[in-house]
Amino acid sequence: MRSLGLLVALAAGVTVLAATPATAQQPPALSLSPNVGAPGSGFKVSWTGIYFSRTCEFPSVRVLWDGKTVVGSGSGSSNGTGSGSATVPADASAGSHRVTVQPTSCQASSASNTFTVRIPPPVTTTPPVTTQPPVTKPPVTNPPVTNPPVTRPPGVTTTTTPPMTTTTTDTPSSSSQPSSSTDALTSTGDGVLVLDKENIQPGEDLTATGTGCPKGASVTLKSLGQDVGQAVADDNGGFTSPVRFASIEPGRHKVRAECGITLVGNVDVTLSSSSGGTTSTLVVLLFFLLVGAAMLRRQFTGLRR
Repeated sequence: MRSLGLLVALAAGVTVLAATPATAQQPPALSLSPNVGAPGSGFKVSWTGIYFSRTCEFPSVRVLWDGKTVVGSGSGSSNGTGSGSATVPADASAGSHRVTVQPTSCQASSASNTFTVRIPPPVTTTPPVTTQPPVTKPPVTNPPVTNPPVTRPPGVTTTTTPPMTTTTTDTPSSSSQPSSSTDALTSTGDGVLVLDKENIQPGEDLTATGTGCPKGASVTLKSLGQDVGQAVADDNGGFTSPVRFASIEPGRHKVRAECGITLVGNVDVTLSSSSGGTTSTLVVLLFFLLVGAAMLRRQFTGLRR
């Protein structure tokens, strides 16, 4: 009887579990738009099923080409969706290549899809056919034969004169001075710095993702002469760091990442519409100050009379 009771309890537990479905999450899936292009062309990435925790402060991803080269970046959310942009490497070979989005700041799954590279045929131009004009030979005429008159040379008197020796000294001209050397250009290498947003407002979050740094190099992000971020390059020379401005004014600003080479990105800072109320208040205060000053001036003029 005791065994039969245990079996009935287990069956009831299994029935309860089967009747209460767990919240299912979608498996990771990545879409590319377009998924066919030439080397150097751009494409968009979007995904579902990559879930960041709600405590993740910067849910960002990097886009890998064939699992090695960082070609773009993007940002996701806790609901499993996100998007970004990437560029086909200029030296990519024709055929299928694997594109993967991989989280960089928090623990989450990754997703992959296939991009097909098609190299356009070279453009050839056919030069116009030129025709040579016919060659005409002038008529052959034999000049008249004239016999020169026979003359006898006069008597020759031989005198010996010592040779004149002229010494010349070459002075270098002013043009022979060495030309000034030109400064060498500084190359930034093959790295790239990608900011996840093109426009922000003061205090809004911004994330920088870069490639091309030496392995394990310390990366310092600077803007307007101040440090705005720190990171360490991974084994592939890539890094990701949040960008935090201590103080910033509206306009376009450059963000520089220094890690042995210098990578540069741009971001536009705009103000919200709330600044219009402050301007209107200042105008009203200025109006009342001017009216008060005019009234005081009239009182002082009446006292003097």
